[in-house]
Formats: sequence, C-alpha cells, structure tokens
Amino acid sequence: MTTARWVIDKHLQNFHILCKFAGILKTNSFISVEDKAKLSEKLEKLDLYHRRNTGKSLDATTHKIKELSFYMFGYRDVCGQGTQKFLFSPLGNLFLKHLDNNEYIQKIFLTMLWAIPFPHPYIKTDERIQLYPIRLIFKLLSDERLDCKLFSYEYIYLISFVKRADQNSYEKLVQDILALRTCAEVKIKHQLTAENSRSHAYVNAAHEWESYFSKTLIDAGVLQKTDGKIICRLKHGKTETYRKVTSSEFSIPKQLQEFVKKLQSAYSFSEMPLNLNDSDRLKIDVIKEIYSFYPKVLLEEIGELKDEAAYELLHLPRLIEQYADNNNGTEAYLFEDVLEMGFNMFYNVEAKKIGGPGNTDLECLYITQKRKFAVEAKSTKNKLSGINSGRLEDHKNKIKAIYTIVVTPRYVPAVLSDIRNCPIVIIRANTFAEFLYNCLINRSSIPEIDYRYFDEIIIKNLGKDISSEISNLTMQRFASNTTMEAYST
Repeated sequence: MTTARWVIDKHLQNFHILCKFAGILKTNSFISVEDKAKLSEKLEKLDLYHRRNTGKSLDATTHKIKELSFYMFGYRDVCGQGTQKFLFSPLGNLFLKHLDNNEYIQKIFLTMLWAIPFPHPYIKTDERIQLYPIRLIFKLLSDERLDCKLFSYEYIYLISFVKRADQNSYEKLVQDILALRTCAEVKIKHQLTAENSRSHAYVNAAHEWESYFSKTLIDAGVLQKTDGKIICRLKHGKTETYRKVTSSEFSIPKQLQEFVKKLQSAYSFSEMPLNLNDSDRLKIDVIKEIYSFYPKVLLEEIGELKDEAAYELLHLPRLIEQYADNNNGTEAYLFEDVLEMGFNMFYNVEAKKIGGPGNTDLECLYITQKRKFAVEAKSTKNKLSGINSGRLEDHKNKIKAIYTIVVTPRYVPAVLSDIRNCPIVIIRANTFAEFLYNCLINRSSIPEIDYRYFDEIIIKNLGKDISSEISNLTMQRFASNTTMEAYST
C-alpha cells in the first residue's frame, strides 16, 4: 500500500492573479471548452497569462479553475444539457465583495482555508486521510510548546503524513516535532534522503510546501515566514530535478492571532470532515454542503452581520435538508415548519401550514397571480416509494389550488409514474435548499425573491420532477453578477 500523505494543488504561483481570475470568472461562470478558450484570451489581453507555445492548450485556465475549487472559492456543477458552470461559494462571493480591503481579505481567505477538507472534492487525496489540514497547522502554530512556530522540514517530514486529528494523535505529533527539533540538521538530512517507502512522498511534500502551499498562504497574508537555510535537496525520481528542504520558520501574523483563536473556538481541528462517498447522499449534494461554510464568527469580525434575523435564515436551507431525512421519525412536523418559512421567503407568496388528516401540509397563495398552490412535505429516511395522486388531488381541490408541489429528499423512479399527467411536481429538498441559500447570501443584490420563475417552471413541467430545472435556475441566476442583476425584481 502506498504511503498516505497530504496532496496540495501544485499550480498556484501567484495569489493575486488568482484573485483577478476569480473576478473575471464571476462575470461569466460557464466553463465549457469554448468558454475556457475565451477566458484564456481574456487573460492574455490583460497580461495575466502568457502561453509557453503557439498552441491553444487550455491547461492553464483549467488549472486556475481547479485552484479556485481547492481554495474553496466555489465548485463546479452541471446545468441543462451537460453545460458546466462554476458556482461561487458564500465565502467566495464575500471574498470578491471585499477585494479592496486587505484586512478583510486576509480574514475571509483564512476562513476559506478553515473549510478545506481531506479528502478534497477536487484534489485526489488518500481516503485514509480524514481531517481539516489548515486547522491542524494553525493549531500547531498556536501551541506555546512549539514556540508558536513551525519549520518547513517539520511539515515535510511529519505533518504531511498525519491521517487523523484527534487529541491523542495531536499530542503525539507535538512530541514528535519537539523530538525532531533536538536533532542536528545532518541527522534530519539523513532521515529525509535515506532510501525508504517515504522517499518519493518527501519529494512531493517538499515541492508542494516550499513552492506552492506556503507561498500562497504568505502571499495572501495569512502566514509569515522567516527564511532559513537549505538543509538538503531531494531528487525527484529518475529525473535531474531536485526539490529543496529548508529550515524556514513560519508563524501566524500578529494581526490574525485573535481571529485564529475565534475560529479555533468555533470550529475544532479535531472535527471530522463530511464523507464524500456517503452511501445515503449524492456526491454533489455533499460537495454543496462542504462549500456552504459561512461562519457567523467571520461575519461578526468584518461587520457583515448587520441583520441577525437574516443570518438565522441562512440555517433554513440546512434545516430543510436535515428534517427532510426524518432521521428518527419525529422530524416530519419540523419539516413542514421549515418549508413554511422557506416559501414565505418569496416576497409574493403567503404560505400557511395546515396539516392534519385530509389536508395538504401547506396552503400557499401566489399573490401576484392571485392563485393558490399546495405543498406536500414528504420527509423520509429512505426513498419515497409512492405518491397517492388521488389523495393529493383531494387536498388540492379542498383549498382550490392550481397545482401541488411535493418536496422530498429522494424517491424511487416509480414515483414519477404516480404523478404523470397530474397537476403535481416534485422538487428534491436539497435543490430547494440550495436555491434559498443562494438567495440569502445574495440579499444585497436580490432583496426580493420572486416566485414567478418557480411558477413558470412548474406550469411547463406538470407531472414531472423539476429539480434539474430549479438547479439550472440557481446556476443561471447566481453564477455571475450579470445574471444576478437580471434576477432582481
């Protein structure tokens, strides 16, 4: 079995160019082959990219998109007919909003780093490694036993091989680092250059840390460095390329030390990341949750938490997903409650929970068109196995509604046969939650959420699952500034 080690993106060489690239991508977030070609041309015109040859390779643009994903600016998703778009995370949007404020940028980027998990959604990482790497690094950088500093060779020789981060493993790591510091440099050199199962891993770890990862953190202002001398150079395989290992010293910049403590208090280094291969969830749904990291502690720090009620609403999408799963059989009524809140977020919808035998769960009025619709909350731990369309028709007619929306986390394919040719549509809970989440984090651009777009999709797709259409709507409306402006009412 190969040696398990951390894997860091090896393409980011200029943090400031990445920021400019993020701003460009924000204005048009399609990332098809043709779109990447246009992005490359734009970067060349802005003198931000220089081709090494006369070909039309899109590797550089592809790598930059991958860098944005690695550093939690956002994730890739597919909308309508396989079209790929880049959807910025809440923190990615916040980062771009404050590009002209260096103090805020440092704190926002550090918070983005706090969310990086291993395994990472977009970097191939050994699944035996399950931790938050930056949280562990900054835990070590805050440890007075280590004089609140780390050396390059400590990352390369020890830290990059840590698989789990609990209190016991952390204490052992600290002792191992302290023991390594008692060694003479000649011994450290011998341990790093000796032929063993970790030799190749040491070379890659040195290359990633010395040339990319630490450099990015320094350029972003979240890490400071005191140059040290070269301890040794490690040969990269059978090539004549060598990677240096230094005794450079790293510490937390003074202006960030208090904020680091706040992050550490709110989000522990020992927390386990979400499982990308959760058997009960689609991978893209897990990815969306990973990128939804939006800590209150950061918003308070930079003065973004002007509306406490608005922040509390940000929890609503996650509650919709949670209660939809009905994990212990007692959350069905909670699911109805949060859906009532969710539909009332539309400025032109009035939603009221009814429930009880013979009734729909929610009675809703689309105020603009002066017509009613019904919402049925189908929370279930397992897949929804069937829908009694006749019963839903009775519920709908009782309130004189035009159509029924069934919100559920998952269902078996046969359910679609149950609603065919009926005035019923299905929307997956996580899709509805994602839409609301993006509405909430873009409140400054979209103060009012118009139900018109939902209604148009529903009318055209009665008897179907409209989740993909709503997901496309989310991508179209929130993947770029231009489309967000078009969505404003």
